[in-house]
Amino acid sequence: MVPTGPVARRYHDLTAHSPDSVRASGHELDWENKPFPFKVYTDIPGLHLPREIDVLATPALAAIGGEGAAPPAGLTLAALTSLLYYMAGVTKRKTYPGGGEVLFRAAASTGALYQTEVYVVAGTVEGLPPGVHHFCPGDFTLRRLRGEDARAALAEAAADATPGRRGATLVLTGLVWRNSWKYRARTYRHLFWDGGTMLANALATAAALGLAPRLFTGFVDAAVHRLLGIDGAREVALALLSVGPETPPAASAPPPAPIEHATLPLSRHVVDEPLVAQAHAASALATPEDVVRWRAGRAPVPTPAGARLIALPPPDPRAGRALGETIQRRGSTRSFAQTPLGVAELGAALWATSRPVPGDVPTGLVDIYMSAHAVEGLPPGTYLYRRDAHALDPLDTGEFRRQAAFLCLEQPLGGDAAATLFFLSPLDAVLAAFGERGYRLVNLEAGLAGGRAYLAAYALGFGASGLTFYDAEVVRFFLPRAAGADAIFVTALGRARGAVGDVLGLNTIAAPTRRS
Repeated sequence: MVPTGPVARRYHDLTAHSPDSVRASGHELDWENKPFPFKVYTDIPGLHLPREIDVLATPALAAIGGEGAAPPAGLTLAALTSLLYYMAGVTKRKTYPGGGEVLFRAAASTGALYQTEVYVVAGTVEGLPPGVHHFCPGDFTLRRLRGEDARAALAEAAADATPGRRGATLVLTGLVWRNSWKYRARTYRHLFWDGGTMLANALATAAALGLAPRLFTGFVDAAVHRLLGIDGAREVALALLSVGPETPPAASAPPPAPIEHATLPLSRHVVDEPLVAQAHAASALATPEDVVRWRAGRAPVPTPAGARLIALPPPDPRAGRALGETIQRRGSTRSFAQTPLGVAELGAALWATSRPVPGDVPTGLVDIYMSAHAVEGLPPGTYLYRRDAHALDPLDTGEFRRQAAFLCLEQPLGGDAAATLFFLSPLDAVLAAFGERGYRLVNLEAGLAGGRAYLAAYALGFGASGLTFYDAEVVRFFLPRAAGADAIFVTALGRARGAVGDVLGLNTIAAPTRRS
């Protein structure tokens, strides 16, 4: 049996928010030292990507459910470019009166800090030489860090043949300081929330393109870090996503030699967060054999359902906007109108959050609790979503807008929303099954579910926003059903004040020429 995770438990408890801890933090932002929003390699020329991307006409809900185009004959640079754009590209710009500017990206990120980086380990990609490439959304380029086909090395690190048999594998990493500049030690949670949110876009886009994505959360960390040329402390690997039709296996090669390239400094100085470093180091896997053993973990048994379930309307995966348009419109809603959602709309969003993930370990480690405030046909109150039955398990009835706002760090969004989703996990049971790395799993799964809720909301014409929370207060609010659980993430859903897709007065950046 994989041993329980005391480091993860300690990290989670030490970084929990409470009304007292938030008021006593005293943390002030050093705006003169804010990290630069893009990682830029200064000693490698950039390969400018094609200015043409796929329109992604597949309905967003269908793509979330795994539907899409027929598998192509092979992976092309055009398809890879579309995937990179819709998961990590720049989609919106906000200009401030004083001249400042923020570039918003396809997937939401805590504080719009965008610490998730994307690397491409390419082998058989038509139009792209083999090697390890870094994607820079700022100038829409790939920079080649290694010249050899490294897929076999990545397959060995993942203890699975798939990365060696696909045209490419995307590696998501987290640049710790870009997020911890604002959020300090709580950043370790954010790395996986935001990585999961980006994966929601990536999985749907890859499905729409017929690229048969497969996610890996188990891998030899040091081997992946060495392959990318990152230090494994200030920048860490989060997940692998293999895409494209199967190819002949990549030829075996000697272990990759160390690489080191010059990059633009993030800021004048970096402040390290020991708790983040400890949590990540403790959850690392050292050998392929460790990876295989770790994958043998099994999800905890779900909480028994109540006596009476409320069936939700069957979702229509063809309803709503196409995926490409949905991602272009998506933004974090900053004000809800307190007007109701239809129960079918809510049901579709809940269905989307819980679609199966094609990956190396089971999902279902996170439960979706809900405070419903204004849903037509549903009494206000609290519920637990039963994904297996696509039904709601009633917990309590009542008007809980005020309580929901309080739980979300006293932010009005949590109470103004039509429904606020609280992602909870039986964390100790997950750590018993998956060890320290189980902490990565629950935060990644919650972020992915929240990202899918975003996509479903914007596909159907309403809004969404990810929120942070008072940890213990959330669990207390959902007792007794939530006994033994921990709060992981929150997503609020509702009608936005103002037009959805024009949130915050943003200007949409025209995508590179889009092809049908």
